[in-house]
Amino acid sequence: MKIDFHTHANLSKTLAVTPEEFRRKIKEAKESGLDALALTEHFNAPNFGDIYDMLDTHFSYKHHYYDVDGIKVFPGIEIDVLETGHFLVVAERETIKSISLQLKEHTEENNFIKVSDLNQLLHGLNVIKIGAHPYRESTPWIHHNEETLASFDAFDINGKDLYKYGREMKEKVEALASKYDISAVGGSDTHQFFQYGAVVNIFPECHTIEDLRAVIKNKDYEVELSPSLRLKVKAAKFVKKLLKEKDIVTI
Repeated sequence: MKIDFHTHANLSKTLAVTPEEFRRKIKEAKESGLDALALTEHFNAPNFGDIYDMLDTHFSYKHHYYDVDGIKVFPGIEIDVLETGHFLVVAERETIKSISLQLKEHTEENNFIKVSDLNQLLHGLNVIKIGAHPYRESTPWIHHNEETLASFDAFDINGKDLYKYGREMKEKVEALASKYDISAVGGSDTHQFFQYGAVVNIFPECHTIEDLRAVIKNKDYEVELSPSLRLKVKAAKFVKKLLKEKDIVTI
């Protein structure tokens, strides 16, 4: 099973996704070789709840994922913390919806939730916690204390960062994960569908959050970088830039 742990439904926070557009994205994900993905939309996207309403209306949910034309879509969320850093959570849909509701008072930059409070909110829940792009200059994790870093299940080998900083970023993130005896999983950080497949994880077949967590904990998987990674990310960035210049989206 090829799975991507960091993807988005929205092209940007200001542009809502339609069921038809989502189906097109999933079609591209499938054509890029994916069998599954975690849908880690930004927690403060204005249409976050609408995305799950759309999924519930148009697609079946079984085990812990939506079946979207044969692709497993595991619910998730990407959360900004006050001290700087992006926190990926993958969980059952009701858990993700509940987390979203509890963060309604923390959607503005000057009032993002503290990482300690977020970990408390997640304590005891059936979730996978991933530190997104830990070395990204704008939103790093490496300035956080060791207790926080060790609390993750994995760090994110991020497609955009591989493009910007080079493929050696994979080894750098893996070394950070090894330091805290946790894992490192790949996430394309796809907003525009050209980016699907830039980085994938080769997993055994999984149906539940417990299945995914066990594979991550046991490191029973491989991270695969596409030979076309640079082209995929560059094409996606170029499309977003064109749309921005035409005032179609605000990025």
